[in-house]
Amino acid sequence: MNSIWEDIESIKGRKMLEGEIEVEVVVIGAGMAGCLIAHQLQKAGKEVIVLEAKRIASGQTQNTTAKITSQHGLFYQTILKELGEEKNWQYAAANERAIKQFHQLIEEEKIDCDYEKTNAYLYAKEKQCLEEEVRAAQLAGIQASYVPAKELPIQFLSCIGAVRFENQAQFHPLKFISHISKKLRIYENTPVRKVENNIVFTPKGKVKAEKIVFACHFPFVNFPGLYFTKMHQERSYVLALENAMNVDGMYIGVEKHSFSFRNWGKYLLFGGEGHRTGENIMGGHYKVLEQKARELFPNCTIVRKWSAQDCVTIDQTPYIGNFASNQPNWYIATGFKKWGMTSSMVSAMLLTDMICGRKNSMADVFNPKRSIVGSLPEVLEEGKTAVQSITKRIFQVPKESIKELLPGHGGVAVFGGEKVGVYKDEKEKIYAVNIKCPHLGCQLEWNPDEKTWDCPCHGSRFDYRGNLLSNPAQNSLECCCSIK
Repeated sequence: MNSIWEDIESIKGRKMLEGEIEVEVVVIGAGMAGCLIAHQLQKAGKEVIVLEAKRIASGQTQNTTAKITSQHGLFYQTILKELGEEKNWQYAAANERAIKQFHQLIEEEKIDCDYEKTNAYLYAKEKQCLEEEVRAAQLAGIQASYVPAKELPIQFLSCIGAVRFENQAQFHPLKFISHISKKLRIYENTPVRKVENNIVFTPKGKVKAEKIVFACHFPFVNFPGLYFTKMHQERSYVLALENAMNVDGMYIGVEKHSFSFRNWGKYLLFGGEGHRTGENIMGGHYKVLEQKARELFPNCTIVRKWSAQDCVTIDQTPYIGNFASNQPNWYIATGFKKWGMTSSMVSAMLLTDMICGRKNSMADVFNPKRSIVGSLPEVLEEGKTAVQSITKRIFQVPKESIKELLPGHGGVAVFGGEKVGVYKDEKEKIYAVNIKCPHLGCQLEWNPDEKTWDCPCHGSRFDYRGNLLSNPAQNSLECCCSIK
């Protein structure tokens, strides 16, 4: 399901890397983060290339709702309580500067990307949490204020009020990345197979680089770093509505099952229904959004629907910095949660300073090597999820057989004494795959909303034919071709 952004902007293709090259910096991933990092490094005088497994912006960038905001949920009060005023300031300052950097870059290079300044609103049913967020944000230097529900630009929200962040922005992400990628040396259809010290290996070539940046959403290298123990992935869903309304700002709710809103031209982007990747056995998330959209906007037309996926760290803060202690020339940018636009620019600013040998006063809060002592329960929970999934794959026997599976449905079934993942299309053609995730062996789960196989451990995804859709897995699934 394509996002509405893809209908408007087509980015010119690039060639695949073939042969051996040597360069100062190689960036893995040509999404918003990778392109911004490469752009900033190139402006700083570094020789940079970018390697992209598929097409420029073909991953999560094309599915974003493209809010350029330092308003990241009920987060500043959390940092303030758990990490103190200095880290609270660092996080806020970095994201506020990211917003200004977007504005400056768009102005300087005259980028036509539907850029628009607006306010961001975080709404909730409980007043105290909002007031605490206002205080924490103000303490960090952000223009934040509490707005009672009756004074909000839209009145249909089920809330007591909202936190308003001023001087935020929104834009068309593919128009923006199309512009900044033009001057970058990018190789498409060039997946990275492995990285050894300062050499990056691809199917038909290799790159020797002084510095290596992993900007590929979820790092596919498990050791060192152990990022698979410190992150998971979550999915959320979006509808593009016509004949809805102008909501005059960007909105997101605090409570579970609340919704997000923002306009783009004549469309209203209406999102929500988030869940951990691989935990969507019952489906129905698009249906919930569609029903709510028609309730709120009876005359609306649904013109597009799509989903997004976000990496979430155990402490909710991105990992931006040195990849691991024993690899001083490797860098990483990941774990942006739902705030990929500002986090991408923060990554570009911080990593450019690090690679150029400059100190950055905001870097510490994003340090990937920060202590996880305070997050041990979350680390243990991530480990528990993986163990349960692997145990389920090995020991749990499916109840259904392939014959019992209804047309248009998928699930785990038994065939010839073996456990397989099966999708039966409307014409009863069978597509069967090995349900062992090639990343670390967890059992994949069927996603009925999108007809995909999703990993509940680390978020790898595959279509019903077994083709790889998103990492950290690097290979597609084995097909069980013997099934007729």
